[in-house]
Amino acid sequence: MKTQEQSSTLKEEVPKIKTGLLDKYEKEPEKEVTKETTKLPKPTGWRMLVLPFRMKETTKGGVLLGTETIDRQQVASQCGNVLAMGPDCYNDPKRFSDGPWCKVGDWVVFARYAGSRIEIEGGEVRLLNDDEVLATVQDPTDILHKF
Repeated sequence: MKTQEQSSTLKEEVPKIKTGLLDKYEKEPEKEVTKETTKLPKPTGWRMLVLPFRMKETTKGGVLLGTETIDRQQVASQCGNVLAMGPDCYNDPKRFSDGPWCKVGDWVVFARYAGSRIEIEGGEVRLLNDDEVLATVQDPTDILHKF
């Protein structure tokens, strides 16, 4: 029979097995979770932030479109969703006597080369002046998007 001393020394001699990557993940600090909207630029003055329309990855016939094709289409898009508006947007009663042409959440139509393009993760956003909005639409898929 083994005594308690012998059994305790045997237990101590057995090496502990660890995976090689476990140490790396234990030391890595947790990242702070932030909302994606806090990463976007905030428009100033009479400017508005617009996210260009992004087409579906498959056509009606089921053909898969490549990432490059989808990205090119987003850059050439003339339709977008208003994400944010500057404090002076549509505040000039002389120019906008009927009130604002659009609001946050509306789909708007703008000229092909209007605004400043800003690259973000997953595509781009545009900063447009308030008078660069040409029209509003209910559904962006109703407009034919050519690139």
